Amino acid sequence: MTDRVVLEPGQEAPDFTLLDQDGNTRALAQYQGKRVILFFYPEAMTPGCTTEACDFRDSTLPLEADGYHVLGVSRDSVEKLRRFADRDALEYPLLSDPDAAVHRAYGAFGEKNNYGRIVEGVIRSTFVIDEQGRIAHALTNVKATGHVARLRKLLDV
Repeated sequence: MTDRVVLEPGQEAPDFTLLDQDGNTRALAQYQGKRVILFFYPEAMTPGCTTEACDFRDSTLPLEADGYHVLGVSRDSVEKLRRFADRDALEYPLLSDPDAAVHRAYGAFGEKNNYGRIVEGVIRSTFVIDEQGRIAHALTNVKATGHVARLRKLLDV
């Protein structure tokens, strides 16, 4: 197992290009001059990830009104992300990172404690990226339940 990247506020956000649930190419560079909330979750259509994704869905309007664009990232296939988006009415982009390259660039993949066992996998994380493409907030190893409410409080949204 390799050392995990740790991103800090002020650092440049790693650029990426991934496919969304509709098969469209999305790159962080497309959001230059805009604020982005990039959240990494372990697996579409699982209970915790559904809770988190739906919390973001329910907060999309106030977040967008405050100038934030929400992007979800998982290792799921484009097809599974489409089913997830359809099933739960998720209208923000869900990005497919099957080889976890973007997860690793953001430190959202690595060793974690899973029910008392050390395993390698997705570390539920959220990054707020400012208009200049820099990390404004780095929240790692977050809990699915209540995370979006805490994030909104942090951002004063």
